[in-house]
Amino acid sequence: MLERTGGKVRIAYDRAGTGPLVVFLHGIGGNRHNWDGQLPVFAKRYCAVAWDARGYGDSDDTDHPLQFRDFADDLARLLDHLRAERAHVVGLSMGGMIAQDFYGRHPHRAATLVLADTNSGFGATDQRAQEEFVARRLRPLEAGITMEEFGKQIVETLVARDAIPEARATMMASYCMVRRACYVQALRAVMATDFRPIHPRIKVPALVVVGSEDRVTPLAESASLVRAIAGAEQVVIPGSGHMANLEKPGEFNSAVVAFLDRHAQLASVVE
Repeated sequence: MLERTGGKVRIAYDRAGTGPLVVFLHGIGGNRHNWDGQLPVFAKRYCAVAWDARGYGDSDDTDHPLQFRDFADDLARLLDHLRAERAHVVGLSMGGMIAQDFYGRHPHRAATLVLADTNSGFGATDQRAQEEFVARRLRPLEAGITMEEFGKQIVETLVARDAIPEARATMMASYCMVRRACYVQALRAVMATDFRPIHPRIKVPALVVVGSEDRVTPLAESASLVRAIAGAEQVVIPGSGHMANLEKPGEFNSAVVAFLDRHAQLASVVE
């Protein structure tokens, strides 16, 4: 069911089920429908919500030059809208970065963190990785390539070589829906991130999920998250690339449900 928050920048979201609140945050090329394979499963015991970040899907475009913190503040507004004090936050790729930033800015509002196929922020990567990121993603868009053309170039780097066709199709459809100007703003905002100072302050249960064949945020980057966050657990999903929830939905859902079920009571209940 599509719903929206109020405010100058309205945030669109789907909601299913009742119970402890779980919010799913998509990646930089995604939208709320990337979580269609999760909401019905989690709705059996949770209030499961998947948003369109500002500038994506059915959410409004940003009303000022985007700063990465806008996403975390939007998430706090979404919780206010749902009348929830705390939520389990599940973020993939850029969504995982938003989850880390959200904890840094609103620590009392995160019940748990699930950080999937993500890393510690752009500032934590080496110079070569930063240059490759800019060359592969930002420069083609600034040169005028369409999002459909861009999607054809980028999708194969996101999924494992043997990924199910549905994962490729979902990501291709997502990129075709992205508004180019908003995507470029998000890319520039991501380039200013570094969440390493936040990690020692994280006091909630955390789960790090990564695909064994993730070429965007590989195993080493997930391992660094696990080392930096006290008590963090890790699940490696065999045969999955960067889009673990799309490529291996059964394995992803089982791992996250098992984790959340142990901590369900920490989140606010939404009817």
